[in-house]
Amino acid sequence: MMTLAELAYWQSTSLRVVGGFAAVLLMAGTLVYLHLFKLVSFMQSRLGPMETGPYGSLQLLAEVGKFLQKEDIFPRKADRFVFAAAPFVVLMSTFLLVVVVPGGPDAWFIDSDLGIYLAMAVSSVSVIGILMAGWGSANKYSLMGGLRATGQLIAYELPLILAVVGVVIQAGTMNMQGIVLAQADGEIFGWGAIGNPFILTQFVGLVVFLIAMQAELTQSPFDMPVAESELVTGYMTEYSGMRFLLFFIGEFATAGVFSAIAAVLFLGGWYVPGIDSDSNAFNVIGPLVMLGKVVFVSFLVFWARFTFPRFREDQLQRLAWKFLIPIALVNIVATGILKVAF
Repeated sequence: MMTLAELAYWQSTSLRVVGGFAAVLLMAGTLVYLHLFKLVSFMQSRLGPMETGPYGSLQLLAEVGKFLQKEDIFPRKADRFVFAAAPFVVLMSTFLLVVVVPGGPDAWFIDSDLGIYLAMAVSSVSVIGILMAGWGSANKYSLMGGLRATGQLIAYELPLILAVVGVVIQAGTMNMQGIVLAQADGEIFGWGAIGNPFILTQFVGLVVFLIAMQAELTQSPFDMPVAESELVTGYMTEYSGMRFLLFFIGEFATAGVFSAIAAVLFLGGWYVPGIDSDSNAFNVIGPLVMLGKVVFVSFLVFWARFTFPRFREDQLQRLAWKFLIPIALVNIVATGILKVAF
């Protein structure tokens, strides 16, 4: 059988694009069914969807079919091009994020030496799409939601990136595959039976990363941009049908991709102790291991979403600027000192 390396450039690129879109849709669908349909139901002592398919497993397809049948409405005074393009910009940001996440020693879309740098850069593109949606809708509530989201995402990108810096210093590389191998082949005070998962040495960075990730996803308690009781879903107010569905897919797919990035940075990615990191077995079980870790991290995200009440805007900004950023900076300094000393 021909490998990707033996295919023509356009063939390998096409396969990677199709695989990337499939990964995005699979991740979004998995999280919607597991967490939104079932996890929340159990937390609230109810069953959730049960009628469509076995145990409600086809409810997601029914929801997609419903949105596809709805009318695609453009507000009379909206900027049609900006309004129509906004959800695609948000979804493209998610797609660009997923291509840097490795699923095994040879299971990757792109293997860049600046992988985590690229991920942090393209994650900011979604801010543009959200602002486009708010501005293009010609609706004051949508514009307020877009401006809220922009201020929130800019504030929380700083602690998010600073939390990543500690991992980069310890791993000595920005390559996502290199970060996984640094944890797989590392040692803890000379003991390497389980490698050196950075959740142990970068626990502070993990906590900062998860909080900032929650804010980047505009999930509760950081959901001011879409506050239903105040802004009527904010920047998505005027969207219907397929375009609303794209925002919905982008939200859950981004939650999955950020969870995958957190799994790579702090949980060892596709690696599990007991198997040589060079083993080809990881090209088969690696994606399954990653999926399990993504489900676990995303569970923490949705657990917080359905547990904590919404912050006020001033509380949100205070948390980022007065607490998370200083803590992340202290973590960087401590990591640098320990890196040099040991």
